[in-house]
Amino acid sequence: MSSRVGFRFVNNARFAFRNASAPFRRPGAQSFRWQSSEAGAAEQQSAFQRLWNSPVGMKTVHFWAPVMKWCLVIAGISDFARPAEKLSLTQNAALMGTGAIWTRWCLIIKPRNILLAAVNFFLGCVGAVQVTRIFMWQRNQSDSSIEAAKVIEHEAVDSVKATAEAAEGTVKKAVEKST
Repeated sequence: MSSRVGFRFVNNARFAFRNASAPFRRPGAQSFRWQSSEAGAAEQQSAFQRLWNSPVGMKTVHFWAPVMKWCLVIAGISDFARPAEKLSLTQNAALMGTGAIWTRWCLIIKPRNILLAAVNFFLGCVGAVQVTRIFMWQRNQSDSSIEAAKVIEHEAVDSVKATAEAAEGTVKKAVEKST
């Protein structure tokens, strides 16, 4: 509350220098207001002018940051076509975390930036999809490696059995020759 009083004091002091009688006005008189002329002007502006002059309008970083950040989302979507073994888990986990954190932040800050919140939400979704693909690929690889180990074990056992049978046959032939 004290910052508002200080700001009013500065505005009134500026007005006092222009109008020498301002400090001596009667109690209850209207003070100098900056917003009275802006309110009428806002009603007369076109939709483009309101967008242009908005706190999150086209001439601010609040508009251009989300526009540029869509490139990250598009790059993530294009990675859906890449095989999961070529994707980076740390990079996609970072995209997922960044998207989640900044989506929340964009809804808290003033002015609330819905464009930036939307792009961060989709960035988090793309990261989550990629991380899920990577984990499913890794799980599939561990399952297939267990199956591969079982196949190798069976082949080794079959090979040892065949070798043992061959050795047994050779020993039987040697015993028959010697008798």
